[in-house]
Amino acid sequence: MKPLIKIYNKLYSFYGPQYWWPGDTPFEIAVGAILTQNTNWSNVEKAIKNLKDAKVLSAKALHELPIQKLASLIRPAGYFNIKAKRLKSFIDFLIENYNGSMKKIKKEDMYPLRKKLLDVHGIGPETADSILLYALDKPVFVIDAYTKRVLSRHKVLDYNASYEEYQTLFHKELDEDLQLFNEFHALFVRVGKDYCKPKPLCEECPLNNF
Repeated sequence: MKPLIKIYNKLYSFYGPQYWWPGDTPFEIAVGAILTQNTNWSNVEKAIKNLKDAKVLSAKALHELPIQKLASLIRPAGYFNIKAKRLKSFIDFLIENYNGSMKKIKKEDMYPLRKKLLDVHGIGPETADSILLYALDKPVFVIDAYTKRVLSRHKVLDYNASYEEYQTLFHKELDEDLQLFNEFHALFVRVGKDYCKPKPLCEECPLNNF
């Protein structure tokens, strides 16, 4: 059995389904993917709650909202001035190209769309792929620090290998399965938070005998 499938089976049997990514709508998930850069999810939830309470969690409302006001609402997510600019850039892109509609953007083919997303200010590969996978149901594997940490410690791939090398490994070894990609990425996040920390807790880890 291929190493990635072994890891998936162990993690899934240990943790079960993760129901990730949290969000009521595809648009909310996309906003969350941008806000979660360099912070933890509980801070993002506070920022999204502020946007909901202010009734501005839509492309049109955020497009019209002054950037200073947006920055103050997303303050809990940290780096709020930078993230306000990034969020505005994404909203501008969505309004100008898809009339603010997540349904319209979802109709576009994955690879051309990924290229367009990467051209948006402040959207890197991890954020673009999170939007594609979780908000738009496109089968692309999201690589994050947890994934790299787990796989490098288990000698699957060197930690310093590029994002593209990591992603190629997943796309080569796994079937192009939306549910599998979704669940596997979430399981990496879970085991990374619980056990595969910067100072690892290997003894109790579900992958300790892998």
